[in-house]
Amino acid sequence: MMHTRLIGLVAAALVLLAGPAAGDEPVWTTIQERASEQFGEAGGRAAAFLMAHRPQRDAQIDPDLVIENIGLALHARTTYPWAAEVREELFFNDVLPYAVLDETRERWRPRLHELASAMVVDAKTATEAAQALNRELFKSVNVTYSTGRRKANQSPLESMELGLASCTGLSILLVDACRSVGIPARVAGIASWTDRNGNHTWVEIHDGEQWRFAGAAEYDPSGLDRGWFAGPASHAIEGHELHAIWASSWRRTGDRFPLAWNMSDRSVPGVDVSSRYTRAKAAAGTDRSVLTIRLWESRGGKRLAAEVTALEAEEAIRSRTFADPDDINRVAELADTGQRPLRIALVHDGQRRTAVLSESHAPGRVIELYWNELGLSKEAAVATAASVWAQHAASVRAQRQAELEALSLRCGDYDMRLMRRDFGSAPASGASLWISMHGGGGAPPSVNDQQWSNQVNLYTLPEGICIAPRAPTDTWNLWHRPEIDCLLDRLIESAIIAWGVDPDRVYLIGYSAGGDGVYQLAPRLADRFAAASMMAGHPNDSSPLGLRNLPFGLFMGADDAAYNRNTVAQQWADQLAQLRAADPDGYEHMARIYPDLGHWMNRKDAEAIPWMAQKVRDPWPRSIVWRQGNTTHERFYWLAVPDEEAVRGRVIRATVEGQTITIESDAVSRVELLLSDALLDLDEVVTVILNGRTVHAGPVERTESAIGRSLSLRPDPRMIATAVLKVGLDED
Repeated sequence: MMHTRLIGLVAAALVLLAGPAAGDEPVWTTIQERASEQFGEAGGRAAAFLMAHRPQRDAQIDPDLVIENIGLALHARTTYPWAAEVREELFFNDVLPYAVLDETRERWRPRLHELASAMVVDAKTATEAAQALNRELFKSVNVTYSTGRRKANQSPLESMELGLASCTGLSILLVDACRSVGIPARVAGIASWTDRNGNHTWVEIHDGEQWRFAGAAEYDPSGLDRGWFAGPASHAIEGHELHAIWASSWRRTGDRFPLAWNMSDRSVPGVDVSSRYTRAKAAAGTDRSVLTIRLWESRGGKRLAAEVTALEAEEAIRSRTFADPDDINRVAELADTGQRPLRIALVHDGQRRTAVLSESHAPGRVIELYWNELGLSKEAAVATAASVWAQHAASVRAQRQAELEALSLRCGDYDMRLMRRDFGSAPASGASLWISMHGGGGAPPSVNDQQWSNQVNLYTLPEGICIAPRAPTDTWNLWHRPEIDCLLDRLIESAIIAWGVDPDRVYLIGYSAGGDGVYQLAPRLADRFAAASMMAGHPNDSSPLGLRNLPFGLFMGADDAAYNRNTVAQQWADQLAQLRAADPDGYEHMARIYPDLGHWMNRKDAEAIPWMAQKVRDPWPRSIVWRQGNTTHERFYWLAVPDEEAVRGRVIRATVEGQTITIESDAVSRVELLLSDALLDLDEVVTVILNGRTVHAGPVERTESAIGRSLSLRPDPRMIATAVLKVGLDED
């Protein structure tokens, strides 16, 4: 501390020794001569004072600006009763100057005097006048606090032009307004709080007997020496350049006023006034630490005002957060009892959310909380999920309706045309959606077009909307190219939003090359469908592992020997039977290999339709087997992985038993759990075991951000997760 003070003294001494630069003597000589001529001896002394202590930046200042400033300051001294009583030394230092800190030099005094004189007309004392100005000025000039201001150290006219200012800009504006009517005023502040991050500036005015403080644009009808910053200011460290309370001065003092926005600038003199603020702490006889909390709408969003209460604490602990136009340094302050975890409730706009403070949340730094990441009750989470989904649906409905009316979808560089047939009457839950994929492939467009036309008429549904899409290409692998996943996702989402389709009754069928697609798409998109059936196709390199929760139909003519379709179909049927035997609650399937039939099965495969129609998707199954296919995905049911972890062939197995989630994988190192009360009770402790190791045992909060995350991964109203937990897998 002494070392810091010594450096400041040496630097100030060098400035004093240097004195005004020779190059500015004509400018300031002219100013002094004109001041003496126009305002007499008092004007000459005023100009001499300004010249003796002016910073180097003002060497070539506009003489007219200074002369006007001197004249108006001296006029105020003879106009206002409190000004006449101010001793000259104080008047010169804290009324006369044309600037406070390092702000732009400008002719602010005429404009501010015009405004301020009307506001103090009924004031009898400097205190009454200062209070009137703090109450009326900022409303009159329409200037509010905002971190969106152009710069921290705006001049009065800059702030009035913009309508926004920092705490420093607001303080400069109020100081200059006070000075315009003869009230000694200065900026006070701290470059770095001792008990939290951040800095702050405010205003001090002299009431004729002593210096008093007030927050600029923070009028308090109870009087001066009141402000939210008094508490943290009581922890200032006297003599410390960063942690002391400094007041501005025109007269050189041997110390500098630290400019938090430009710490290398030592040109503004300062006075250490810390002792006046720290006396409040000493008088209270306590040094109890506090937890400081700031609340934001979201990361990158605006600040929010909320009532804050510590829950389950031994004593009632309450505070509140602040929003614009309150200073960003105004934060909720909760007495720290040392209790951890400490659950707190925040109420904003009538909504209540919670946060849990851990050992990492300690006094000394502001705890930044985000409204969309705070905990929700089960009921609030359901309501928030419904609201967020409704907002999303409303934002895209017109576009999706237009696409469906045009019977054409686009994803990336690919277009997919549609044919539609409707069957029966939709129930209250919404119509079912059947996606029926045509055969062909590796053939001219006309051949594939004919297959498309046939497909829409191939099956009769008990109820629902049948959509026969036209493959966007004519390649051999019509339906298991990467763009197909994207196009089907868009079709399903659009049908839910525009047609009111039941998200839990979406079905996939395909014949021949369409069957090839079902073999590939059903396992990797299993969480989109209620059931899927493959007719006369070939799986290529697909695996049935991902079908654990998707009823799967397999239909093949026994004589359909091209590409060994019949042989491979029997192998798949056998694999499904084995998987079912090992996991009786999964791998439901219907396998039919029709004797004496070839590629065309004489419509016997239509028996799939009534079987499938009975199935309803379970969006929250308690057991998952996720195998990444040729086209990889970030989400599968309630699991998600980063894009770099979505590698073809990787397998994750996950189960939920009671409140315990068990995950096994040999290759994946990170997993995101997308949780819901449909899966487990989020009001209770959740335990996660990864590869035999317990990696989480505690609460998982429902949050708005989790809901947003879920929808970003899968815009499906029945699969909205309300809580997210990221965990790392044990790779040993």
